[in-house]
Amino acid sequence: MSITRKIRIMAGFVVLLSLALGVEASPIFQNVNWLWLTAFAGFNLFQSGITGFCLPEIVLKKFGKECDSCS
Repeated sequence: MSITRKIRIMAGFVVLLSLALGVEASPIFQNVNWLWLTAFAGFNLFQSGITGFCLPEIVLKKFGKECDSCS
Protein backbone atom coordinates (compact mmCIF):
# COMPACT_ATOMS: atom_id res chain seq x y z
CA MET A 1 0.00 0.00 0.00
CA SER A 2 1.46 3.37 -1.03
CA ILE A 3 1.94 6.32 1.27
CA THR A 4 -0.69 8.26 -0.68
CA ARG A 5 -3.31 5.61 0.02
CA LYS A 6 -2.41 5.56 3.70
CA ILE A 7 -2.78 9.34 3.87
CA ARG A 8 -6.19 9.16 2.18
CA ILE A 9 -7.38 6.53 4.65
CA MET A 10 -6.15 8.52 7.65
CA ALA A 11 -7.67 11.75 6.33
CA GLY A 12 -11.01 10.07 5.69
CA PHE A 13 -11.02 8.55 9.16
CA VAL A 14 -10.25 11.89 10.80
CA VAL A 15 -13.02 13.66 8.87
CA LEU A 16 -15.58 10.97 9.76
CA LEU A 17 -14.45 10.97 13.40
CA SER A 18 -14.76 14.75 13.63
CA LEU A 19 -18.21 14.51 12.10
CA ALA A 20 -19.31 11.98 14.71
CA LEU A 21 -17.84 13.98 17.58
CA GLY A 22 -19.33 17.23 16.28
CA VAL A 23 -22.82 15.79 16.16
CA GLU A 24 -22.50 14.18 19.58
CA ALA A 25 -20.94 17.21 21.29
CA SER A 26 -23.40 19.77 19.91
CA PRO A 27 -27.03 18.75 20.56
CA ILE A 28 -28.34 22.13 19.36
CA PHE A 29 -26.62 22.05 15.96
CA GLN A 30 -28.58 24.51 13.82
CA ASN A 31 -27.94 23.36 10.25
CA VAL A 32 -27.38 19.61 10.10
CA ASN A 33 -27.45 19.59 6.29
CA TRP A 34 -23.87 20.92 6.21
CA LEU A 35 -22.76 17.74 7.96
CA TRP A 36 -23.64 15.80 4.82
CA LEU A 37 -20.84 17.61 3.00
CA THR A 38 -18.36 16.51 5.65
CA ALA A 39 -19.67 12.96 5.51
CA PHE A 40 -19.41 12.90 1.70
CA ALA A 41 -15.83 14.20 1.75
CA GLY A 42 -14.78 11.77 4.47
CA PHE A 43 -16.35 8.79 2.78
CA ASN A 44 -14.72 9.64 -0.55
CA LEU A 45 -11.31 10.03 1.10
CA PHE A 46 -11.71 6.71 2.86
CA GLN A 47 -12.85 4.80 -0.23
CA SER A 48 -10.11 6.44 -2.30
CA GLY A 49 -7.52 5.05 0.09
CA ILE A 50 -8.94 1.55 -0.08
CA THR A 51 -9.85 1.29 -3.77
CA GLY A 52 -7.41 3.75 -5.36
CA PHE A 53 -10.25 5.46 -7.25
CA CYS A 54 -9.67 9.21 -7.15
CA LEU A 55 -12.28 11.34 -8.93
CA PRO A 56 -10.16 14.53 -8.85
CA GLU A 57 -7.39 12.58 -10.59
CA ILE A 58 -9.76 11.63 -13.43
CA VAL A 59 -11.07 15.19 -13.76
CA LEU A 60 -7.56 16.68 -13.80
CA LYS A 61 -6.38 14.16 -16.41
CA LYS A 62 -9.30 15.10 -18.66
CA PHE A 63 -8.16 18.73 -18.42
CA GLY A 64 -4.62 17.70 -19.31
CA LYS A 65 -3.12 18.13 -15.84
CA GLU A 66 -1.12 15.57 -13.93
CA CYS A 67 -1.94 14.92 -10.31
CA ASP A 68 1.19 13.62 -8.55
CA SER A 69 -0.56 13.24 -5.22
CA CYS A 70 -3.40 11.12 -6.67
CA SER A 71 -1.35 8.60 -8.69
